[in-house]
Amino acid sequence: MCLSIPSKVLSVDENNFAQVDTLGIKRGVSLDLIPEQVNVGDFVLIHVGFAMQKIDEAAAKESLELYKQIADEIGSEEIESRFL
Repeated sequence: MCLSIPSKVLSVDENNFAQVDTLGIKRGVSLDLIPEQVNVGDFVLIHVGFAMQKIDEAAAKESLELYKQIADEIGSEEIESRFL
């Protein structure tokens, strides 16, 4: 199963390569598969090093909040199973 976590574009260079932030992890991705202009501050969905789609900021933030809730819940369960 693949999950595509929204990533915020931090920079775009002349080769259509972007630096993005995915939940605090910075990495480089190609923008070659997206037909529309991608700008700093946009959110994109990434698969194996390629941005596949732009998404609007509201949808990205909603998804990121859900991922945070899932991570918090998993973390709580793991902590409880190990220490309680």
